[in-house]
Amino acid sequence: MRLTTFTDYCLRVLTYVGTKDEGAVTIGEIAKHYSISRNHVMKVVFRLGQCGYLTTTRGKGGGMRLAMAPSEINIGTLVRQMETDIDLVECFETGNNACQIMPACVLRGALHQALGAFLAVLDKYTLADLLRPKAELSRLLTPSA
Repeated sequence: MRLTTFTDYCLRVLTYVGTKDEGAVTIGEIAKHYSISRNHVMKVVFRLGQCGYLTTTRGKGGGMRLAMAPSEINIGTLVRQMETDIDLVECFETGNNACQIMPACVLRGALHQALGAFLAVLDKYTLADLLRPKAELSRLLTPSA
């Protein structure tokens, strides 16, 4: 399975914000650091705000902060929320399945089980787990002079 770029950016944004203990983080700061367009970061931040992961403040001195403790942000839940099409193959879709062998297909069950295992592993992790090497992450996420 491959996560979308959008979900990847969501994880990067949360990691970046999670390493900043003081002050608000700006969209421009994240866009510059990760070399991602401001437009993409704005969309990601908007969605993360909608889902309750970030709080945002507009205007001078504004920016974003985590809306909850990193230990409350489950990675499996986040991935499920951000991935709009988690169907691995056509036969996972309802209403758009033209597979002729589906009634006898064993592969569909195997893929469904594999997807469940993938998500089950992610369910074991929170943002706090991803932030464990915080000192190293902070060093890597701080612009060099």
